[in-house]
Amino acid sequence: MAQAVPGVGEFRGLVFEFARRTGGEVTEFRLARYGTPNFHQGVLTYRDRTVAVVGTRYYGRMTLAEPRVIELPNGAGSVSCLPLTFLDDPDLVPVLTDLAAQTRYRIYSKAELDGPFDAAAWPDMSANDIRYWRPDTLGAALFNWWD
Repeated sequence: MAQAVPGVGEFRGLVFEFARRTGGEVTEFRLARYGTPNFHQGVLTYRDRTVAVVGTRYYGRMTLAEPRVIELPNGAGSVSCLPLTFLDDPDLVPVLTDLAAQTRYRIYSKAELDGPFDAAAWPDMSANDIRYWRPDTLGAALFNWWD
């Protein structure tokens, strides 16, 4: 029997616990409600930086990244569609790794996500999406804006 994937409630709870343990303040959740993106962001602020805990909607993958939002011209709203910039913060990654070990999430490092994507290693990923979107990195394949 396949293990259920983490839901929004589990993601939010993990982000709040992460903030408590690291001294950050949760300022926003950017939840993926439709087909794209395939990930949620929990945005946290610290005295000297802002980071996002990023978790996929369906597969229990998680990492740290720069929050991603683009403001549209003339007050038309905002959209988050640029590729993510992954972070490898030595103060935060161990805490996130520890929390993930208690959940159904698997943490990916900046080095893994910035590395090349090997489609053969991901047979469950849509071959059509891979052919069309042609992800260069593992991060682009796992955390994406594909429709």
